[in-house]
Amino acid sequence: MRILMATIMAFCLFAGTARAEGEAAGDFDYYVMSLSWSSNWCALEGDARRDPQCDHGSGTTFVLHGLWPQYENGWPSYCRTVERDPSRTETAAMADVFGGAGAAFYQWKKHGRCSGLASRAYFDLARKAFRSFTIAPVFAKINKDLKVPAAVIESAFLEANPGLLRDQVTVTCARGMIQEVRICLTTDLQPRRCGADVIRDCTLQDAVLEAVR
Repeated sequence: MRILMATIMAFCLFAGTARAEGEAAGDFDYYVMSLSWSSNWCALEGDARRDPQCDHGSGTTFVLHGLWPQYENGWPSYCRTVERDPSRTETAAMADVFGGAGAAFYQWKKHGRCSGLASRAYFDLARKAFRSFTIAPVFAKINKDLKVPAAVIESAFLEANPGLLRDQVTVTCARGMIQEVRICLTTDLQPRRCGADVIRDCTLQDAVLEAVR
């Protein structure tokens, strides 16, 4: 019984969890930039919503899921802030990065407010973070569904971004599919080691990567 309890306590200590929500804006340790593979997101969620990002012929590869303020363990969300929400024009201007205006507004509401920045400054920072990393050109050439080890996706990012280290990036999976590539960044957008709750990689050897639409 003692061994079982110790195991449970260890899991609770390191499992990544959101806190109670509504924390004060600006109180966090680092950012996680999350990039989602558009075609897989569409298969998992977007098609059911008839999201324009999922139209065939869009040519979309990785989009910015979010730039998330993060604690060393866990993360804030829906923070209290005096900053106003972005206008429709401001969120629409971020559709090319986030894949859609709705996604941009949601990310601001749940995560961006926690940055302590004004909405425009947060969006500018998110765009800068997204543009700071190279997405290997080979991803745009994927014209059929593949099954690949998740580690291959991580290696492609490391190769395309010299100086990025393996403990600064992680790949997640959902329902047997490559879901996201997450890169951990300091508050001035320099790569850094991911916290214990972020660093765990997907270990699938046959993760699905659907063809670019």
